[in-house]
This record gives sequence, structure tokens and C-alpha cells, in this order.
Amino acid sequence: MQKQSSRPMTKLMITAAAGVMAVAGMAAPAFAAEHRPAERSTSLSAGVQAQTVTTWINGNVRIGPSTGYSIAYTVAANQNLTAVCWNEGGFVNANGVYHDKWVLLSDDNWIWGGLLKGNETGNVSNHC
Repeated sequence: MQKQSSRPMTKLMITAAAGVMAVAGMAAPAFAAEHRPAERSTSLSAGVQAQTVTTWINGNVRIGPSTGYSIAYTVAANQNLTAVCWNEGGFVNANGVYHDKWVLLSDDNWIWGGLLKGNETGNVSNHC
């Protein structure tokens, strides 16, 4: 007998619950999207120029673009990181800043743009 992972069953149950709720006219829970495992991709695709970003405060780097994802590691203030692009993700409200811009780093982890010097995306110009 082959052992099966519970991950596909969990995904199936969340998908089924969202479908039942949609049929019943209810909104699917917000946590379903935020707690899915991050899809890892090759960061430096052809033609994408990596950029250096600098943190202005210490904070968490996560495996996906939301605080619902696990923390990969923490960074200190004034730390340089290599960024690939930015994308919308979960909203964060911290240190008087509120937005949903997340920056994909070259190691396939994400940092909220509010932790970076510059604009909402740490001056990263490429949208993912």
C-alpha cells in the first residue's frame, strides 16, 4: 500500500469548500488563498535585470507575498538584497505604511516593499 500525502487532500478540501460556498452565494474565506504554499519559479528569466534593494528597518522575508506565508529568514536594517520584480500580494499595515506591494528576491523569497528604502516597491521597476 502506498502512502499518500495529505497536502493534495487539504487542497482538494479547500477547493471543494470554496465551491460549495460559491454555490450557496457565500464568499470564500480569505485565508484559503493566503495559506497556499508559494509556487517557486526561476527568478531570473530571460531579459529580467536584477536590482539591488536596501532595507530601511529590520523585518521578515517570506516564502510568498503575504504575511500568511512562513518566514524564510529575517533581515536587518540597511541590508542589501537582490530583487527580481514586484507584485501585488497581501496588504500590510506597519510603521505608518499600508499597501500590498511585495518584492520577489533572487532566492525566490518575498519581502514587503514597506521594509525597503525608496518607493512602495523599493524602486524595483519590473512587475512580475
